[in-house]
Amino acid sequence: MPRYLVLTELFLPTKGGTAVWFAEVYRRLSGKETHIVTADVPGAAEVDASHPNSVHRINMRRVAWLRPESLGMYVNLFAKSLWLALTHRFDAIHAGRALPEGLSAWAVARLTFHPVVIYAHGEELTTWGRGGKYKAMRFALRHADRVIANSEFTRNELIKMDVNPTRIALIYPGVDVARFRPGLACADLRQSVNVTSDGKLILSVGRLSRRKGFDRIIQALPALIHTGLNVQYAVIGIGEDQEYLLNLARAHGVAERVHLLGHVSADDLPRWYNACDIFAMPNREIHGDTEGFGMVFLEAAACGKPSLAGIAGGTGAAVLDEETGLRLDGTDGQKIHAALVRLLGDTILAAQLGKNGLTRAVKEFSWDSVAAKTLALNATHS
Repeated sequence: MPRYLVLTELFLPTKGGTAVWFAEVYRRLSGKETHIVTADVPGAAEVDASHPNSVHRINMRRVAWLRPESLGMYVNLFAKSLWLALTHRFDAIHAGRALPEGLSAWAVARLTFHPVVIYAHGEELTTWGRGGKYKAMRFALRHADRVIANSEFTRNELIKMDVNPTRIALIYPGVDVARFRPGLACADLRQSVNVTSDGKLILSVGRLSRRKGFDRIIQALPALIHTGLNVQYAVIGIGEDQEYLLNLARAHGVAERVHLLGHVSADDLPRWYNACDIFAMPNREIHGDTEGFGMVFLEAAACGKPSLAGIAGGTGAAVLDEETGLRLDGTDGQKIHAALVRLLGDTILAAQLGKNGLTRAVKEFSWDSVAAKTLALNATHS
């Protein structure tokens, strides 16, 4: 059984796909022999008590008066990781991102003669400019023994940064196909957002951030209603765009049809996917900020729902155009409207795309499959 030292700031109960990724993969690869160093956050004790790996919580908060603000975080991460590497036997050190985890992992690995693997997610490669932070990230990625890219887009960005292509492993994220599945009771959820017997529900899940394209869905609602579609729009997530989205809904006269639900419970999230008719996140790139993959598309697919996605970033790995959903230019309102009309109006097409997505999710994206691919990296270390 392999033994890993895993450095990741993002880990349950922190929300988000990356936190889920690490919790799901390493629980399948080994037990207490794998040690995870992560941030101390509210609710951590409950997660750690039931998680099969050994979890170590440290202070990873940035301090405003330090220069750089992240100095304390790096010191804590390096010190804890080095102590573990010196007092335990590990087969490899894995880092959740290039910064801060990857740079710390590289230093510890070189001091303790371990191979180091760094995950790359896409958006961090295109949003950090070309200053000191970018140079530190590039150094860590170029000096890693292996880099895991979450999509072809991310792989291509890594190659542009002069990361050796032979060191890049393409491993897509996964989805819990036992938790996210069709057939879950959801009539109460549709009723709660006023979906009538002849009504349609569009669902979005993700941080309320401009690049996600939730504003484009709101802008498309009046024209959808004009075509005769009785549609409601539910958004799960929190973020900086909450007031912007609410004001946009009011300005377009659709405030009563837009439901910003915030966080929902872990049990209700799969039910919301079941409740919707289509899942939509017509993402776009804004100042280099883009979608590296889009795990929410896999969650929708695992529930048998078709997706509407943007063409920016790495969404082509998550949504196959005209096969499991539709991909389009997330900056083009007319194309978004046309795609929504097509998916909501053609139930046979929507059902077929959803069926294809479900088949693909179960076959290719189970966490067991992702864990097996991660385990296979060990062969390249020995």
